[in-house]
Amino acid sequence: MGSGQVTDWQGKHVTVAGLGVSGIPAAKVLHGLGAAVTVVNDGDDERARAQAADLEALGITVRLGDGATLPEGTELVVTAPGWKPDKPLFAAARAAGLEIWGDVELAWRLRDLDGRKPAPWLAVTGTNGKTTTVQMLASILTAAGLRTAAVGNIGVSLLDAVLGDEPYDVLAVELSSYQLHWAPSLRAHSAAVLNLAPDHLDWHGSMEAYAKDKGRVYEGNRIACVYNVADKATEDLVREADVEEGCRAVGFTLGTPGPSQLGVVEGILVDRAFVENRQKNAQELAEVADVNPPAPHNIANALAAAALARAYGVPAAAVRDGLRAFTPDAHRIAHVADVDGVAYIDDSKATNTHAAQASLAAYESIVWIAGGLAKGATFDELVAGAAGRLRGVVLIGADRALIREALARHAPEVPVVDLDRTDTGAMLAAVREARTLARTGDTVLLAPACASMDMFVNYNRRGDAFAEAVRELAATDG
Repeated sequence: MGSGQVTDWQGKHVTVAGLGVSGIPAAKVLHGLGAAVTVVNDGDDERARAQAADLEALGITVRLGDGATLPEGTELVVTAPGWKPDKPLFAAARAAGLEIWGDVELAWRLRDLDGRKPAPWLAVTGTNGKTTTVQMLASILTAAGLRTAAVGNIGVSLLDAVLGDEPYDVLAVELSSYQLHWAPSLRAHSAAVLNLAPDHLDWHGSMEAYAKDKGRVYEGNRIACVYNVADKATEDLVREADVEEGCRAVGFTLGTPGPSQLGVVEGILVDRAFVENRQKNAQELAEVADVNPPAPHNIANALAAAALARAYGVPAAAVRDGLRAFTPDAHRIAHVADVDGVAYIDDSKATNTHAAQASLAAYESIVWIAGGLAKGATFDELVAGAAGRLRGVVLIGADRALIREALARHAPEVPVVDLDRTDTGAMLAAVREARTLARTGDTVLLAPACASMDMFVNYNRRGDAFAEAVRELAATDG
């Protein structure tokens, strides 16, 4: 299969696995290039039928309710990133000697379509912090006067970015482990792995396989492989990567940076990687106060974004200006209100233990609202590390007992309110209980360490419910 010209695609039989945010754009793009496209989809609900009708109106074949059978004559499979590698469809494709691409791989192959000059990719992956880091990076690149966009797993189609009419200088690309698994030929300008912690192991099969897919982001890097000094696993991935000659390993740290690192010195973000004579010199980039919010894990995100921007040649002033201009998305350590001298913080996006650990580390005295769907996680390490900061805990959700048991083992003196509810109204009750536990100067922190789907459609709805409950509390107080 060719990698860029329209003639490569004319009449080629391509099977697209899965409808949705990546499958539908892929099917439309391939059809527009002249390929004979068949979309297969496991589901056959009302939404899928409506999506199928739209595609069929264009002349695309759609098979609903059968994602297991490889259509006859298939020459290439393009899959939605969430489809697990052990699907029978993929086994059949591999047995037939076919390539299997994700939407990211397809975008990479098409980036120079019709002779266009492709924008370099600055890629970000990791268990947590990807979206924030990519948005920070895009803000920094914009401050440098570059035409850019935050794309990929952030919800903006890479296909739209590489094939649209807008010519970009450089792209800030968020990549999930799923997307990287299906992107064998991706070669970024520079890339960062922010951190590694157990996640999506049901999909990957093991932590080793998960880490290996994350590490794919470093393959073929040209300028810099950015890693987390505090997370040795990320540096190990750099050592294992096959990169272009001259590509450098660049670390980021919340401590004083060594040569070829970015770090923090007396409240200043500094660069000792992209300066002359980095053995002796450092470049001031920004103040910690320029990072919004200045929680430790968010400062780490800012350093990673700055490292990628500096790898692309962005001046120091643009790092500062970009960080100052950046506004984080909702539900990421977002301050909702102060009530009776207590701060209420919404970090509903902390859907796993690694994210919750970072969130809990940002505050000194906490009433913690936690619980939901554990996704196979254990909570002993999280609770043991946070025990000294906990004023009290309010538990909600289907798997709250797992957290309660960890608290009994590692923080038995901490008061715990166990709300035996999984309805959406439980959040108001949780906030009211948290108020009774909190004292002036405390933080009531929603950092569930769990997914939301037992109670809410997504983490956004969960965070909204928390914010509404806090506002109701504030209104009652007033």
